[in-house]
Amino acid sequence: MTAKRATIVGLGELLWDMLPTGKQLGGAPANFAYISTLLGNEGVVASRLGHDALGDEAAAQLASRGVTISYIQRDASRPTGTVKVEVNEAGQPRFEIAEGVAWDFLEWTPQWQQLAERVDAVCFGSLAQRSGASRGTIHAFLSAKKAAARIFDVNLRQHFHSPDVLAESMKHADIVKLNHEELPRVIKMMGMEYRDDVAAADALVQRYKLKFVCITRDSRGSLLMNHHTLDDHPGYRIRVGDAIGAGDAFTAALVFEYLRGSPISRMNDTANRMGAWVASRVGAMPVPGEGGIGAELAHIG
Repeated sequence: MTAKRATIVGLGELLWDMLPTGKQLGGAPANFAYISTLLGNEGVVASRLGHDALGDEAAAQLASRGVTISYIQRDASRPTGTVKVEVNEAGQPRFEIAEGVAWDFLEWTPQWQQLAERVDAVCFGSLAQRSGASRGTIHAFLSAKKAAARIFDVNLRQHFHSPDVLAESMKHADIVKLNHEELPRVIKMMGMEYRDDVAAADALVQRYKLKFVCITRDSRGSLLMNHHTLDDHPGYRIRVGDAIGAGDAFTAALVFEYLRGSPISRMNDTANRMGAWVASRVGAMPVPGEGGIGAELAHIG
């Protein structure tokens, strides 16, 4: 779907979602990198797995889907990350995330520095910054090439966030994406007054000099705002398989259009289409049919 193949990095957690129906490969940065690959770019996962069977299987699955795995570190003493996931009747997930796992100990290496210096875009979140080791590595990566597009996908999970982590991450970011439930919480943690979504998004744009803020609203679409324009997308009606990974797919499509210099309305529409497509399937990394991802997205809406 794109003429120039950009290098797009998902930086942070790589893990297995342990669902009632079985395990599914996931982690927001990995989901993001996979969808970036589907869209025709080089999707790279920069994370850390254990030297164990789950780690071997995760690397093999990503490689089979075309994702670049040569920047995945391996940890001899800590296990591959897992998350216990329960999905409610509406398809919305609830997570119980294992601690002290491999991706809590991301290392800043010469290989990662070389990657950071050549990327076109990098997406990171708050979850992988729950440990000091990984937080320091993520900040080093983000500081290596200021010209790359840096996307902070907030992803508040359990108690794994703090005002300091959120504020520092926004200072590093060009684009911030969060959902409508996270927005008032983030605004209050930033010591700001929450009035409504539009005012809150505008306040973040102004305070952190962001290029875009995006607020996703589940089946009700999304708001995308910059200094000059607000685009309100109503979303697409679908039959939900589960919502796991839909937000990460949204972010990947948003970045895809952003790098192409697309208008804000097109950015928002493509992102909603991709999020809806993933939500209509089971698992965060569905495989398109024979027509490819372009044909799949054309049928949404």
